[in-house]
Amino acid sequence: MAVKERYADLVTWSIYNPNDVYRVLMAVGIAFFLLMALFPFYWLFVLALTPQENLSNIYLFPDGFNPGVFVEVFQEVPFHIYMFNSIVIATITTVVVVFIGSLAGYVFGRMEFPGRVPVFFGILIVSYFPAVAFFLPLFLLFTENISVLGITPPAVFNSPGGVIFPMSAFLMPLIVFLLATFYSQIPDGLEDAARVEGSTRIGALFRVIMPVSAPAVATSAVLGFIIVYNEFFFSYLMFDGQPGSGAPIVHGIFRYQGQFEVSYHLMAAASIVGVIPMAVVVLIAQEKIVSGLTQGAVKE
Repeated sequence: MAVKERYADLVTWSIYNPNDVYRVLMAVGIAFFLLMALFPFYWLFVLALTPQENLSNIYLFPDGFNPGVFVEVFQEVPFHIYMFNSIVIATITTVVVVFIGSLAGYVFGRMEFPGRVPVFFGILIVSYFPAVAFFLPLFLLFTENISVLGITPPAVFNSPGGVIFPMSAFLMPLIVFLLATFYSQIPDGLEDAARVEGSTRIGALFRVIMPVSAPAVATSAVLGFIIVYNEFFFSYLMFDGQPGSGAPIVHGIFRYQGQFEVSYHLMAAASIVGVIPMAVVVLIAQEKIVSGLTQGAVKE
């Protein structure tokens, strides 16, 4: 009976205090989300700080303390070069997709023409195909084994182009969709005023539409950078793993895996260090990202 009474009291309290119930449920949800999101990162710290010989004895806390592992990461492998390669590849890809995506987003978001909706959805369909479906033809194309219309393209295998080209194609639908959605919300009066002053459509795009949509452009750029920087499939298969060829960070992490021994503490430390560029980008652009994700309709 006591249990039933306590349950009844709890139900009664919930009915008469809905705001408190919402706060409790929100706190539980946030705690669960933080646990699921941050625990893998915490476990990387546990693995990194534990010496290699003690890795079999760890539970929830490091067995030992070895902060020097973050220096050893760069001594064992030229990891800074791999990081630089990933930053270059992600930056070039982001610039390409944001520039072309801005032009396409302007066309689909602010212009009316026959077949606009089918073409727009046709572009979005590309993003539904898995990357593995395109690997074999792209590999043959990038290694000069096939020609297109009688023209053999230059070999970009084992070079940054092996990631930049396919990732630009896979990112383009997402960027076009985001920018077209935001560009369509810009009042026509702003663009009309620029056109009256003698600006062309392209001029109005870069002088009026993009500055007004700066949060959307920044959000698209940061999302593109993070996606390319974290990309695994093409980054791993399109390179031989040597830093001089432009191999990205994934190859740097695998360099700590030898034939007879795997340095898990170094791989964990390298993974933590590799997150730093993305964290810096997000911190710099966080205000634009938040306003870009929460921006509603624009009133004229």
